[in-house]
Amino acid sequence: MLADATRVRLIVALRDAGELSVNHLADIVDKTPASVSQHLAKMRLARIVSTRQEGTRIFYRLENEHAAQLVRDAIFQAEHSLGGTPRHHHADLASTSAEAASA
Repeated sequence: MLADATRVRLIVALRDAGELSVNHLADIVDKTPASVSQHLAKMRLARIVSTRQEGTRIFYRLENEHAAQLVRDAIFQAEHSLGGTPRHHHADLASTSAEAASA
């Protein structure tokens, strides 16, 4: 399910926003609402997203934190392949340096 870049972008958008409509998600990922709806339907069957209906509008949200964690871990792994200190380790280095300085 996460091998498709659009689905990964949808997960990131939902992780950041919490809950969004198909049209809003389509704007964020720059795809047609029909295309986004098809991706969301597959993600719903896989229980990655869940829905809430308000009138005629349907809002999507992540089913749980695990899908967002999978995407985060994939990005972190990709950063390791670039060489040097990965960006996600910079925050860890800053907090470790601050702890060492205060000791």
